Amino acid sequence: MSASAVPVREPFRCRAAGHTLTGVRLRVAEPKAATTLVFLHEGLGAVTMWRDFPDALCAAAGLDGLVYDRWGYGLSDPFDRPRTVRYLHDEAYEALPDVLDAAGIADPLPVGHSDGGSIALLYAARHPGRCRAVVAEAPHVFVEEVTLAGIRDAVVAWANGDLRAGLTRHHREKTERVFRAWADTWLSPGFRSWDISAELATLRCPVLLVQGEDDAYGTDAQLKAIARAVSGPVETAMLTGCGHVPHQQARDATLTRVTRFIAGHLPG
Repeated sequence: MSASAVPVREPFRCRAAGHTLTGVRLRVAEPKAATTLVFLHEGLGAVTMWRDFPDALCAAAGLDGLVYDRWGYGLSDPFDRPRTVRYLHDEAYEALPDVLDAAGIADPLPVGHSDGGSIALLYAARHPGRCRAVVAEAPHVFVEEVTLAGIRDAVVAWANGDLRAGLTRHHREKTERVFRAWADTWLSPGFRSWDISAELATLRCPVLLVQGEDDAYGTDAQLKAIARAVSGPVETAMLTGCGHVPHQQARDATLTRVTRFIAGHLPG
């Protein structure tokens, strides 16, 4: 990505579902379309944890972008009440529509990672005529034992201090609440039956599913379930030598694959 292609970053702030959220708008010099890439971070993520991948993808695709911290994360408002097992639905059905309205984005193309991928799928299913396409990276639509095992390992890493230190750089004083909200929700008995696959039947737009073959939090059963559930076309990219974070662990391959997919679904 040449220096001239780097998008201009503009601070973004809005009210969504009763909370103040912060983020960054990415502006390319000459957008190829009015479509805006909307980046939805993982369950422990933040704007800063995407690193420069959103900038690179916006530059490669020739599209503007929006990256924001969801409620409770990064620089957005902290959690002020317990999370429910419908937290992903709340983000997809309540918060994300408010964010898009506040940003004036009428033609979104969600790019979600992990929790963010699930949110992207739920949003596109609820608003089948609004999304041009969806990119879901390591999404979950039901609970697998491998997912729970990976979260239990993360709880051990948290207790040892290594994970805590890394997350504090992104969430500051919110770090413990962020981690507990994620781990406690997924490991709760009430979440064990969580399954959104039946809710994806109304999703008609093209979907690209990206996952690492060595993902410690999910298997290709997630991708197969999504492909069976949705009504529109699905493309799948399984990346070798890659874990749960393709945009970092297989950055070039992910950037190339996602850019090609997006280009195939722009107007004109």
